[in-house]
Amino acid sequence: MTQTELVRHVVATTGLAPDTAERLVADVVAYFGETAEQFVRRRHAELRRRHYGNARIWPVIAAELAARRVAAPQLSERQLRRIVYG
Repeated sequence: MTQTELVRHVVATTGLAPDTAERLVADVVAYFGETAEQFVRRRHAELRRRHYGNARIWPVIAAELAARRVAAPQLSERQLRRIVYG
C-alpha cells in the first residue's frame, strides 16, 4: 500500500480531513522509519527533558526497543550509552 493509498484509507475509515490524515500518516511512517540509533537518541533526549536520570533511562529504552514492531537487537546498557554519547 502506498502512502497515498494509506491516506485515502485513513480518511475513509476515520472521517479525518485529508490534510490531517496526511500529517498523521507521515508522522507514523517517520516514526517506524527510525533506525534503532535514532530511536535511542530521541528517547534519551525526551526522557532527559523529563528529568529522568540515566540509571532510570536505560531500562526504559531497552524495554521500548524490544517492544517495537520490528524489534531492534537486544542492546546492553553500555551499547545504549555509546549510541548517545559516542
